[in-house]
Amino acid sequence: YKGRQMKAIVGNPAGGDYDNWMRLLTRHWPRFIPGRPGFIVQNMPGAGQIIASNWLATSAERDGSVIGFTERALPYLRLMGDQNIRFDPRAFSFIGSPEQTNRGCFVTPHAPATTARELFTKEILVGGAGAGTSITNTPILLSKLLGLKFKLVEGYGSAEHVVLAMERGELHGLCQTVGGIRATKPGWIEQGKLKVLFTMEHDRVPGIDAPTIHEFTTSKEQSEIIALYNSSLELGRPLVAPPGVPPDRVEALRRSFDAMMLDREFLEDAHRARFEITPRAGEKLQEVVNAIMAASPAIIERTKALTK
Repeated sequence: YKGRQMKAIVGNPAGGDYDNWMRLLTRHWPRFIPGRPGFIVQNMPGAGQIIASNWLATSAERDGSVIGFTERALPYLRLMGDQNIRFDPRAFSFIGSPEQTNRGCFVTPHAPATTARELFTKEILVGGAGAGTSITNTPILLSKLLGLKFKLVEGYGSAEHVVLAMERGELHGLCQTVGGIRATKPGWIEQGKLKVLFTMEHDRVPGIDAPTIHEFTTSKEQSEIIALYNSSLELGRPLVAPPGVPPDRVEALRRSFDAMMLDREFLEDAHRARFEITPRAGEKLQEVVNAIMAASPAIIERTKALTK
């Protein structure tokens, strides 16, 4: 990598949480990659990161000089038959994730429903970021599966724009990752400016005073469908190299990423940026993707019907 300039692809606009993560990583990563290459961050927004992911999978250089964030939900979306995804997610070489994230649904304090229980009888307006994004798919799934009264308003493009609409009073809430909310609006959960209706994991999230959605399921099938839908969160914020990158370069990228995750200077910089570092190795991410793609056909078909 000596003398090389690497590309770091972000499938979201500048200033969002994925973009901020990538700029944090690329400030430090060169110190750990053999040859200390430079990085250029390139934003390639559109279609819930699918445009960037398709480019990484089909058009990016395969010499180890390109890495990028890919949408964590790609394996799930591929199972759901999304025709915009033109590749098998298992073909990527997963480098690692700097965080293990959680997903929840959030509302302003003045929303008609401020608890999960109230949401069964009181309707709220939530923003969407486009087909294929979890911000849109989560309220659709839970409305049909459990009867929660979400009214989805599309057209906002990103979580950041949804939050701005909430501040203007246009919307009551959104469904988003906890990390994304904390990065966009630090302290809002703790200060009560956003109420957490529920989180999506099987177990309650430490530090979040809210139930898990599984506490409101009434059948094994409902739990299995939510578990499949939420399985992508195990990928955290996945960094990938394109298919076909030589194994020695994948190994160099993985081990340099792992070393960066333990570096004191990096950790201090992440803390200043209010990012919590809870990393996962690339090999583990590859295992998770393989497991998601092996889901039961019956559960896949039922989930497809519920997320149309």
